[in-house]
Amino acid sequence: MPPKSSTELDYRPSYMAAGLTSLGVLLLYLVTLAPSTAMWDTSEYITAAYTLGIPHPPGNPFFVLIGRVFTLLPLSSSIATRINILAALCSAASAGAWFLITERVLVSWFPERWQRITGGALAALIGATAFTVWNQSVVNEKVYTVSLAFFAIVAWLAVRWADEPVGPKADRILVLIAYLIGLGYANHPAGFLIAPAVIVMVIARRWENITRWPLLLACAGALVLGVTPFATQPIRAAHFPAINEGEPTACTEGPKLDCTFSKLTWERFKYNINREQYGKPPLSVRQAPLDAQIGMWAFYFKWQWFRNARNDDALKGFLQNALAAVFFLLGLLGGWVHWKRDRRSFWFFGPLIFTVTLGLIVYLNFKYGYSQAPELGQSVDREVRDRDYFYLWSFSAWSVWAALGLLWVWETVAATLGTDRVRVGTEIVDQPRRRSLQLTSPVLAFALIPLFANWTSASRATQTDTADFARDLLNSVEPYGVLVTVGDNDTFPLWYAQEVEGIRRDVTVVNLSLANTDWYLRQMQRRPIETFDPAAAPAIYRDRVWPKPTGRLMSFTDMELDSLRQYYVLNDKTTIRVGTFDVTLDPQQLGRPYIERADVAVLRIMKDQLGKRPIYFSRTVGSYADQFGLTSRLEGQGFGRALRERELQASDSIKSVPSMGWVNVKRSQALLFDTYHAESAARVRPRGWVDQPSEGILTTYGVMYYSLAQELQATQPTLAARAQVIAGAVFRNTTINFQPLPERAVSPPPSLIPR
Repeated sequence: MPPKSSTELDYRPSYMAAGLTSLGVLLLYLVTLAPSTAMWDTSEYITAAYTLGIPHPPGNPFFVLIGRVFTLLPLSSSIATRINILAALCSAASAGAWFLITERVLVSWFPERWQRITGGALAALIGATAFTVWNQSVVNEKVYTVSLAFFAIVAWLAVRWADEPVGPKADRILVLIAYLIGLGYANHPAGFLIAPAVIVMVIARRWENITRWPLLLACAGALVLGVTPFATQPIRAAHFPAINEGEPTACTEGPKLDCTFSKLTWERFKYNINREQYGKPPLSVRQAPLDAQIGMWAFYFKWQWFRNARNDDALKGFLQNALAAVFFLLGLLGGWVHWKRDRRSFWFFGPLIFTVTLGLIVYLNFKYGYSQAPELGQSVDREVRDRDYFYLWSFSAWSVWAALGLLWVWETVAATLGTDRVRVGTEIVDQPRRRSLQLTSPVLAFALIPLFANWTSASRATQTDTADFARDLLNSVEPYGVLVTVGDNDTFPLWYAQEVEGIRRDVTVVNLSLANTDWYLRQMQRRPIETFDPAAAPAIYRDRVWPKPTGRLMSFTDMELDSLRQYYVLNDKTTIRVGTFDVTLDPQQLGRPYIERADVAVLRIMKDQLGKRPIYFSRTVGSYADQFGLTSRLEGQGFGRALRERELQASDSIKSVPSMGWVNVKRSQALLFDTYHAESAARVRPRGWVDQPSEGILTTYGVMYYSLAQELQATQPTLAARAQVIAGAVFRNTTINFQPLPERAVSPPPSLIPR
């Protein structure tokens, strides 16, 4: 018998119950919400929203617009918190949509509304507390929670459309779906993820719609209207905001802004939208075997239900695998029940699950995951970080089928205690008695497991370590300094600190990765030098007047800058003059027979600014500066290494520290004990640092305090002991095997032990 429509079953969606469920999810997220920024793209997106800028390709214009609105709302004194609340609200809204979809599937199954509401609440709970969904919902690390909200709302509208009879209302729903898909794409390309399932549903339900040209044109027009936020990119880029990645404009800055919409602007705009900067291979060229790519999804699927398990805990590892198997089987069971009980909505939701699992796996074409298959080590190419967030939609939507599977188990167990003949719609069926359902309801508590098994790892409450690191790194640099960084985690937080919180805007940050692009170097040349504010800086910089420098960062003309090649081949050692000394470019020492555009830029900055502006290399760039033979001229000052014109010699303050090179001990001591936020880095984390690829930032704290403890043991044992305790507390949160120093120092008082 064909499934009944909502009209035939006298079905009314429980919007109030769904709203209350969403509110409960939102409260959970607010309790575990990050009060500040976090690693990876969080700082970039917060800063882009605050400045109405353009984040990395494709630029996410709709997110920037709504993010900007949230920065203006008086939700918190912290701009970062306001954007994080946006993420929480979006995921809470998606939980409400999963509630409504699950309830709709149960219409032809459970006769009483309370049973259907229970099922909807289960789906919302499971989806909201899946690790990746929860973790992304309490800090705006990506734009994916906004995308998830569009995804889930469109899914609900699609299910509603399938119930509507042919007529204007059904057509309006389709047009609205097309518009929201376009708008979702303007937030992130994942907005199109739901489109294949919608197409399958339309063909399966009413195939004649694909021949109705007024309707098709209306949907196409709505889709185009939805993507119009992309038009803001060349307009906003022409005003050169602080975050302007890709710079999709050919405007020139001068006494009068020349902003004609040229062919060059269009090419840059298209380059940005198509994400050509990242140069991924075609789908026909697999970056890893398909079974390994499916294995990556399975590996992250295990995380969703018990992320608190540590890698070194065999029992918890077993439980993690067992729970993953159960939730996977519940989902498969739920899919089967969905097919049997409500074929109409299955023709949408079944293809949707396929799209966000196997279809998405094939499309993304990832290398091996960062943490996947550790036994293979570095014998395979790996992603630079774990990519579980790319499957956010998959894990979230899976909650509907997992809830349906759990409800089937509940019903089956309850039926063993007795059933009654009841009417569901126009059918008479056997249903467990109310008393039987009540007695067996504890089986539903299984849905609570992710809430407790993920709390420690998913919660970001009280975490301020990323913002603290940004302040500490910027404050390691003398006024008007140029700071060379290398990647996302040592750059994006600095952008946030400078542009959002106004911290040390006088420091010019030069990112080596971005410096290989032409647009970034143009922005470096354009960036104004901000005035140093002594009152907002550490006391160590208030003992003198710092003259404000003038001029561009590099002496390149615009034409010379545009003509820089991507790389220059080194056939042999090459010597160039930098200020008062020579730098030898040795292919053997560099580890490569060429120098890149970024290297050319850094060398020119050294030549033009050494002696005029302080030049620093962040500790996070590793041995980059040493490859140019600069080791003897690099003076360590906390997290930075200052380039000096003369080679360094040992003195009362300058010491040669093992593995750290030359270190200004006095300056570093002042930074580490009077300026840095050691308590943030060293606070207890029972689960450890949950994101291993970014633990290098945390490790930097441990290495600095450990090295300084070694240096101070003989002269200042109490301070050395304090540094030792901080280092130990930091390393316990990482995968570093920490070896404490010999007991030469006095034990630190309890007040010095980080809590």
